[in-house]
Amino acid sequence: MKKINYFVLMIACLAMMPSCQNENKEAVVNVQDSINNELSDSLLTALAEKDSLMALMNDISDGMMKIKEMEDIVSVQNLGNETADRKAQLRSDIELIQQSILQKKQRLAELEKRLSQSTNYTTEMKKTIENLKKQLEVQQGTINDLTTQLKAAHIEITNLNTRVDSLVTVNNTVNQEKKEAQAESERLANELNVCFYAVGSKKELKENKIIETGFLRKTKIMEGDFVKSYFTKADKRTLSEIQLHSKKAEVMSKHPKESYTIVDGASGKVLRINNSSRFWEFSNYLVVKVD
Repeated sequence: MKKINYFVLMIACLAMMPSCQNENKEAVVNVQDSINNELSDSLLTALAEKDSLMALMNDISDGMMKIKEMEDIVSVQNLGNETADRKAQLRSDIELIQQSILQKKQRLAELEKRLSQSTNYTTEMKKTIENLKKQLEVQQGTINDLTTQLKAAHIEITNLNTRVDSLVTVNNTVNQEKKEAQAESERLANELNVCFYAVGSKKELKENKIIETGFLRKTKIMEGDFVKSYFTKADKRTLSEIQLHSKKAEVMSKHPKESYTIVDGASGKVLRINNSSRFWEFSNYLVVKVD
């Protein structure tokens, strides 16, 4: 967490210190590489979640086969011919299956939540998850029936309820921890995608110390103690256009020219961001001068 916050701070600071160009350029590249690694990890995580869903489908299918085999064994007639050790083994097997079903339900709920928040959550994937839910409910019902049959045959399933309750408690604790981790992950993602933009005339930008100009002197961006409140806060993931309300406009801050275009709109010029990741590569601050 601290590592990612440090990356964000470094990028913002580097973008505002052009007087140290050589050193800053190397630092920007290093920080950007680290963020790219973080994004690659996110992609790998999404792919792993898909693989996990496929593996869960196979696990549930195998579980149904095992339960079917146990249905053929657990009957009052067959139990009469089983030894004490065999009956104890049956009791243990049902306990393990009960725990396995609970764990699979938890895994499925977790995967469903993650996939529903990604672009990979297709209609087909949704149907697959609903089908898996139904299969787990069938398994749960069958296990409940088998438990009733064992009790009718006077086989005690010792501590089963206690174990199940304990497992539910553990699952609740784990779910709470995962919710907190998810919230923290979302907070970090939001922080990484924060950006700022300022649109104003040359006079307005100078008054707010966003640009500095002078006779025969090159215009400098945010060299001094600029007024941060003049900037509008936005999210890189959703910011695609900015209405400039002017006949002329010029981007003053450092953003790759191929990543954006300035086009005519109904009420004046419009800045259109064509490649968000490329556009915000060197700075989280956008400054546009209008006339």
